[in-house]
Amino acid sequence: MSSKTTENVYLRTYPKVIFFYPLIFTSLILWIIQLFIVPSNIFGYIWFIVFFANLFVTAFDFSTTKFFVLLLSIVVIILLIVFLVLPNVTLPGTGISLNLALPADFYLLVTLILAIILGLVILGNYFDYWKIERNEIYHKKGIFASAERFPTANLRIRKEIPDVFEYFILRAGSLTLIPGKGDTIHLNTVLNINKKVEEIDRLLSYISVEPDELDE
Repeated sequence: MSSKTTENVYLRTYPKVIFFYPLIFTSLILWIIQLFIVPSNIFGYIWFIVFFANLFVTAFDFSTTKFFVLLLSIVVIILLIVFLVLPNVTLPGTGISLNLALPADFYLLVTLILAIILGLVILGNYFDYWKIERNEIYHKKGIFASAERFPTANLRIRKEIPDVFEYFILRAGSLTLIPGKGDTIHLNTVLNINKKVEEIDRLLSYISVEPDELDE
C-alpha cells in the first residue's frame, strides 16, 4: 500500500458516448485486417454485432446481474439468427440477400469519426471537473469560467452502480456529493468509481459513504 498522502481528488462525469470505445477498437482492427485481406461478410457481422451491442447497452440500464445475463443471452441468440442465418437465406421471389462485406474505407471512416468525438469529449472534460480538497469542493467549468466552491464540512457521499455493464467495462457509476452547506452535487458517470471513493475516504477520514450493492 502506498504511503503517499492524497492531497486532492479530481472527479469528472462523462456522457454515454464514452462507452463506444469498443466500437473504435473493433473498427480500427477490422480496417487493418482488410488492408491485407479481401472484404468478407464475417467482418461485417462482427462490426454490426459490436455496433448493436454498444447501442443496446447505452440505451438501457441493466440494474441487476441476473437481468443483464438473461437479456444478453437473448440478444446474442437474436444476433446469431440475424447475422448468421438470414444472410444465407434468399427471400423467395426477390433474390434479396444481405451482403455485409464492407470496404476497409468504411472501418477507417468510422474509426476517425468516433475518435474525433471521443477526443472532443475527453478534452472538454479536462476543463470541467470537481476537485475535492481537505477543506473545500472546487468546481471548474470551462477555460475562463468562474469557479464554484463548497465546504467539505459534514460532507456525505452516496455511491451507486445503476448500470452493471458500464461498471464492467469502465468501472463506472454515479456519485452524489451532499455537502453540509450548498446544493447536492450529482455526477452521473464517474470512471473508476470505487478507486475515487477510496481516495476521498483517505482524504477525508470522517466521510460517510453509502454504496448500493449489486443484486445477485
